[in-house]
Amino acid sequence: MRLHYTERFGRSYAEAPAHIQRAFDRRIELLVGNLRHPSLRAKTYDEKRDIWQARVNDDWRFFFRIVGDAYYLLDLTPHPK
Repeated sequence: MRLHYTERFGRSYAEAPAHIQRAFDRRIELLVGNLRHPSLRAKTYDEKRDIWQARVNDDWRFFFRIVGDAYYLLDLTPHPK
């Protein structure tokens, strides 16, 4: 699978704390290797728009779309509780 980063994702990543960036970097490796890796807890977030959500840690999530053989990373945000 290939990765594509949207501008919005780039801004979100740049604004995230360093420890979240490092955690995301580890998670994205898991995503490329196996969408169903248990620590990602990846699931459909918005079925109509085909947006997925996966876990960075307990407090942060990232959002992406799957198009063909590519992941389009959309956003990285704190998880509202």
